[in-house]
Amino acid sequence: MKNESLIAQDKVYTVSELTRLIRLELENAFLFVWVEGEISNLRQPSSGHYYFTLKDENSQLRAVLFKSDASRIQSENKKNSLLPKFELKDGMKVICGGRITVYEPRGEYQLIVEKVEPRGKGALQLAFEQLKEKLKAEGLFDPKYKKKLPLLPKKVGIVTSPTGAAIRDILRIIERRFNRLHIIIYPSLVQGEGAAEQIAKGLDYFSQRDDIDVVIVGRGGGSIEDLWAFNEEIVARAIFNCMKTKPVISAVGHEIDFTIADFVADIRASTPSAAAEMVVAKEEEFREKIDNLLARLHQAEKYYLEGKKSQIAYLAEHRIFQNFKIRLLNLEQRIDDLEMRAWKVIRGEKQAISEHQARTRFLLQQIRHLMQIKLKDLNSSWENLTSSLDNLSPLNIIKKGYTICWKAGGLMPVQKATEVEPGEEIIVSFYRGELNCQVKEVDPKIKIESKFIKETK
Repeated sequence: MKNESLIAQDKVYTVSELTRLIRLELENAFLFVWVEGEISNLRQPSSGHYYFTLKDENSQLRAVLFKSDASRIQSENKKNSLLPKFELKDGMKVICGGRITVYEPRGEYQLIVEKVEPRGKGALQLAFEQLKEKLKAEGLFDPKYKKKLPLLPKKVGIVTSPTGAAIRDILRIIERRFNRLHIIIYPSLVQGEGAAEQIAKGLDYFSQRDDIDVVIVGRGGGSIEDLWAFNEEIVARAIFNCMKTKPVISAVGHEIDFTIADFVADIRASTPSAAAEMVVAKEEEFREKIDNLLARLHQAEKYYLEGKKSQIAYLAEHRIFQNFKIRLLNLEQRIDDLEMRAWKVIRGEKQAISEHQARTRFLLQQIRHLMQIKLKDLNSSWENLTSSLDNLSPLNIIKKGYTICWKAGGLMPVQKATEVEPGEEIIVSFYRGELNCQVKEVDPKIKIESKFIKETK
């Protein structure tokens, strides 16, 4: 039964009213619909929503995948190995399921996407290629990170199922070829939910152990869904991290099976059995190689010694060695002569040193005597100079009854009476004490001399 239309024929609507009614009509008519098309004009703003256009040869349809629906789809894909995580890209052909509605501000109808699946290539293959491209761009496949396997490891770590066929094949090969090899197994799921996380933990565990020489990670054959855990990004990064400390062998599935783990690991083994064969060589081969090397060493030693014996015999018969003993005796006599000459020189040098020492002691005594005389002369000169200086000292003259007159506040001595003027203040210095005086009269005549002359007469 058809839904009744909400739009009346004889009513005048506003644009908003008509747009709203059209939206309701479309939503009622297309409750859920699948649409196939090619993605173009994909954009994802900071809100986290995806906006894009679905198009074919003739038409196009706007679509939006809200952030909440995108998170839900990714969560479902993570739980279900058949729905792996993949990224939307321009040019990708997809099938989208959702509701038809109208975006009222622009009056455009659009598809609200609730489900999305890739079209053409399978979802697993698409996710595989996208992750492979991403990790390759980051350099996880670069050969510069690949390491060689040790020649004969002592301890091997294996990350796999403890009950699978892979571990049985590995143990059988190692037991047959090198049964003294120490093996440590990290038990892990190799398919289904949680397998990738357990494999990654096993690789991290072995990467932190210093006693592990090489690590094998893998499982037996199966479908692409069975092997999918080894295509997960968490496993790829765990392998790359483990390779920083020790070599890693990827042994997943059969020879025709390739996983992301194979591209990251140092070495890819076509099967778990092949991985075991890579890790160890036959014990018998090593013994045979050692025996061959020992035989070659003994033979080379024999030839070397025989050659040296021949050389010694030839040299012993040579004429240069016939008088060898006499030459040695001559050399010994020469050494004795040199030794006697050396002792003679040493004794002469000792005599010279002794004479030099006596001469040195005599000179030192002479120097001391001369220094003492010089010091006495210097002391006598010092005393004479000190006495003369003391007699010339103004203090010594003042002590005899003389005085010194100063003017300008005691800064300038007065040598003549005419250097001062009446009323000027002067300072008179005695041997003990000073007088502050004022000049009343200046007499330029030399009365002291005339008085001295009268007294002497």
